[in-house]
Amino acid sequence: MKAVILAGGFAKRMWPLTENQAKALLPVADKPIINHILEKLEETEDVKDIFISTNEKFESQFREWLATVETSKNLKLVVECHDCEERKLGAIGGLKFLIDKENIEDDLLIIGGDNLFEFNLKNFVGYCNGCRDPVVAFYDIGDIEKVRNKFGVALLDGNNYVQDFQEKPAEPKSTLISTCIYLIPREDLKLVDEYLTNDNNPDAPGFFFQWLKDKKAIRGFVFDEKWFDIGSFELYDAANKEFQNRFGNKLKP
Repeated sequence: MKAVILAGGFAKRMWPLTENQAKALLPVADKPIINHILEKLEETEDVKDIFISTNEKFESQFREWLATVETSKNLKLVVECHDCEERKLGAIGGLKFLIDKENIEDDLLIIGGDNLFEFNLKNFVGYCNGCRDPVVAFYDIGDIEKVRNKFGVALLDGNNYVQDFQEKPAEPKSTLISTCIYLIPREDLKLVDEYLTNDNNPDAPGFFFQWLKDKKAIRGFVFDEKWFDIGSFELYDAANKEFQNRFGNKLKP
């Protein structure tokens, strides 16, 4: 199994803070968001190789960061050939670029570079290995107004199969939202190419899974531990407060 951390976006909703700073490298409790993700990846022995997917604009920042990282995993930076919002590949476009460039033929764990989460990735990977279906990690945010037009929303059956999935709906059917944490089994990676070949939205991964549910079974992994999507100044501040209060000075850069 391989993993990819998606960090190829330009985070325009958080400009000017992220205009010249990769969002995944913003500090939360005194260390970059991406370091917190790497610590979660250390929880699973199944993942040996981790790809960091970014763009030309932030390439040098990630190369400087890589020189500071201590991890048991093999890290590799994969750089998409664009340097501005207007030419970006999008999350799914960037995923296809990485799959093709690195000739990936393994199960692929996909994590958004602006995700902070507390559930154990070993449990998630174990669940995925047991079912051999594409899996999406879901979190019940509990407030329909926080969901509206903002997140992918799902309905699951009693066996956690996805029965309905909508990306950023105006009228959500539930408060169970998709986090940017997925696993695609190796035999299903070809569906990424099929999705893009049919001129589907190359950006938010939720559009891919909305399309995929009509192709094959998708499972949901529901967790109730803390989760933050660093998509706004408000959420960024909340994540910093939560992690600082919990760990204080024990966290090192």
